[in-house]
Amino acid sequence: MKENKNYLVSLLLLFCCSVLLLCLAESADNDNNNDEVYIVYMGAADSTDHAHVLNLVIRRNEKALVHNYKHGFSGFAARLTKEEANSIAQKPGVVSVFPDPILKLHTTRSWEFLKYQTHVKIDSRPNTALPNSQSSDTIIGILDTGIWPEAESFVDTEMDAVPSRWKGTCMKSQDFNSSNCNRKIIGARYYGDSDDGAGTVRDSIGHGTHVSSTAAGINVANASYYGLAEGTAVGGSPQSRLAMYKVCSDFGCRGSAILAAFDDAINDGVDVLSLSLGSPSVLRPDLVSDPISIGAFHAVERGIVVVCSAGNDGPSLKTVVNDAPWIITVAATTIDREFESNLVLGNKKVVQGNSINFSPLSKTPDYPFIYGLSAKTSTATDSEARQCHPNTLDETKVKGKIVLCDGQNDDGFSTIGKASVVSQAGGLGLVHVTEQGGSVAQFLGDFPATTISPKDSAPIFEYLNSTSNPVATILKTTTVISYKPAPVVAYFSSRGPSTLSSNILKPDIAAPGVNIVAAWIGNDATNVPKGQNPSAYNVLSGTSMACPHVSGLAANVKSHNPTWTPSAIKSAIMTSEDCIYRCLPTWLEGVYDSGS
Repeated sequence: MKENKNYLVSLLLLFCCSVLLLCLAESADNDNNNDEVYIVYMGAADSTDHAHVLNLVIRRNEKALVHNYKHGFSGFAARLTKEEANSIAQKPGVVSVFPDPILKLHTTRSWEFLKYQTHVKIDSRPNTALPNSQSSDTIIGILDTGIWPEAESFVDTEMDAVPSRWKGTCMKSQDFNSSNCNRKIIGARYYGDSDDGAGTVRDSIGHGTHVSSTAAGINVANASYYGLAEGTAVGGSPQSRLAMYKVCSDFGCRGSAILAAFDDAINDGVDVLSLSLGSPSVLRPDLVSDPISIGAFHAVERGIVVVCSAGNDGPSLKTVVNDAPWIITVAATTIDREFESNLVLGNKKVVQGNSINFSPLSKTPDYPFIYGLSAKTSTATDSEARQCHPNTLDETKVKGKIVLCDGQNDDGFSTIGKASVVSQAGGLGLVHVTEQGGSVAQFLGDFPATTISPKDSAPIFEYLNSTSNPVATILKTTTVISYKPAPVVAYFSSRGPSTLSSNILKPDIAAPGVNIVAAWIGNDATNVPKGQNPSAYNVLSGTSMACPHVSGLAANVKSHNPTWTPSAIKSAIMTSEDCIYRCLPTWLEGVYDSGS
């Protein structure tokens, strides 16, 4: 009996040891699998140094390599431990070793209240036909979220054959094949796999399609966003070719992929590179650990113009990013087109507001109107109810009424968020007094809502205090042309000066970046008004939208002056005060003069 007991104890101990060993082995495997991706930048180091350092990594783990940079510059991205990264940093020929950063798109999509942004020019004269220009051999490379090749902006009708010097490719995937490329979209590459949504060049986000059509979309008549901003859509350089380098997915834009795209683009033969993405200003890297500044340096060295967005962290000073001297850094301005959604009070006064909403309300002010403060719950403070914070409105008082929410002191809650609060409480519509969105029109869909500047709000409060039964209505959005003042630097646009040096003044130039209409992906069923089909266009705002305006401009200058260097092109753009208008083909002047 005692022997049996000892035998059982031994078996139990053996089992426990086996489990422990398995756990340790699994932990070790996980540690190896969880090695962080580092970028090893070797500048213009010779191939011997490059091969030696790379072999050190591959000998340890042949699957460690993520990207190998060998065309425009030397280096690689690999999965390394911190100790390995520190060791490699000491090797001959290594300039810097740094963790693979995740950069972000420079649309105001980052802030909920700014919703969407993009840029393509829309003529103020509805359905004005613009002549198709002859094709050019100038090639614009776009580093972004991919492209929707079926968009009408990318049709290659009347374009000549692809330039013979082009070395790029059209990468295939389950939903994208070589036939999706044409004489307009001549290149398509992606960096990543299907696990993070990057395993195809097809755009599932929309941002890359927007900026591509803004930079080089052909002219398309009868364009609009559900009837708003009607006219002819056209990119800045419609005769240029496009090459898409998909470096971004739903999770952001990996620095290692961005460097790989720069490396490929240099070898492929692009003339202009456009990047509407970058790091947050608070996490701005130095020049030797910034994938964009590194890639741009070598691209410019090879004669490629590099245009980047300045960032959306304004209006604070010293927030500009992508501020390396060799980059054209672009800020965003308003245009002279406004999306108005006005408030009509019971005393017949009309107060100007802006938003994008497809309000079903009548034009006559017949709907009960209440101040959030007057509808507060017993547990809410006056300040919370006045500003319509969540769970502060009494549903019995709000139901069926238009609600005024005061956000003059910018309480951090977006117009879209407050519209949700009012809607959930049974409210009929929202009037948000705020400077929060600036000139950016927030998308509210079918829910009647508008934002009104505090400087225009006095008549509203006077009216509410003058009657015991206030009424109002919110009008459906209309397009207003020749709105003044314009252009004005957008409040969200990052400001200079550069933190790199007091001798670097950035941004270099500003371009349209507020409420810009451009091509959109074809399978997006979100934010579709009732009874409508998904729009082929969308309205976005941000320096992301400003950047491709200048990229298209740079391509035009390059096509007319093929021997000019990137510095000469940058100088021509910066030193001509109205170059955004004058440097374009004459037939495009009407489009740009419309402020689109």
